[in-house]
Amino acid sequence: MAFVKAAECGSFTRAAELLNYSQSGVSRMIADLEAQWGISLLDRGRSGVALTSDGLRLLPYVQCICNDYRQLQMQVDDLNGMQSGLIRIGTFSSVATHWLPKIIQEFQKDYPNIEYELLLGDYTEIEKWILEGRVDCGFLRLPARPELETIFLKRDRLLAVLPENHTYVACDRFPLSALCRDPFVLLEKGAKAEISEVFDKNHITPNVRFTTWDDYAVMSMVESGLGISILPELILQRIPYKVVCKELEIPAYRDIGFAMRDSKTVSVAVRRFLEYLPYRDR
Repeated sequence: MAFVKAAECGSFTRAAELLNYSQSGVSRMIADLEAQWGISLLDRGRSGVALTSDGLRLLPYVQCICNDYRQLQMQVDDLNGMQSGLIRIGTFSSVATHWLPKIIQEFQKDYPNIEYELLLGDYTEIEKWILEGRVDCGFLRLPARPELETIFLKRDRLLAVLPENHTYVACDRFPLSALCRDPFVLLEKGAKAEISEVFDKNHITPNVRFTTWDDYAVMSMVESGLGISILPELILQRIPYKVVCKELEIPAYRDIGFAMRDSKTVSVAVRRFLEYLPYRDR
């Protein structure tokens, strides 16, 4: 497990944090493994660690062993009546900020000894993590890859985000044509970016001046008058920024869902966690 985590993170320090070990402990475990097998698994450098060719070849087999171990541990946890366990969740920032705290707060009231590992990524990364077994489940944008089992949760509106002194602050709906005139701050999180799809669908070429993957950086730039943007409504809840949000002239949405590889094989902890998803909006 130390080898897999170090390979995934590219860092002994980060792997140690996730496994609750010291950095030296993780380094020593992997060195012992290399000595036992008589091969080098990781190249060590100042910028972190990287897989050797032998490590790259063996990693899929080690990942399978670790996944089988987790399945075994899940069965043990089930027999113990969920007195312990771990749920690994892939998520993106708006869900991590506004939904997960409410869900986990309620879940912990009934199952206080369950631990959580949250991995933040874009939709494509989360799909990949679920399929590889790096996380047990995840929140992502629908439709997802057909290999995944998904549950629809919410249709989330996309809204125009404007500085308080913008010309269109008083309008009922923001005209899409105005996206071509003002400087635009683009939120781009890897593939399957819903905002870029709005442009393609309506044959619009915005005046993109800034591109970032951080929702809050977008809001800060808009507040400072550097441009306008489009963001999902979920991330715009309880924000500290002085911006104005307007519905688009032609409504646009993203569908948020919850995904697993197979609901029949997930742990009892994950199946129980599903029952608490409705607390996200309370």
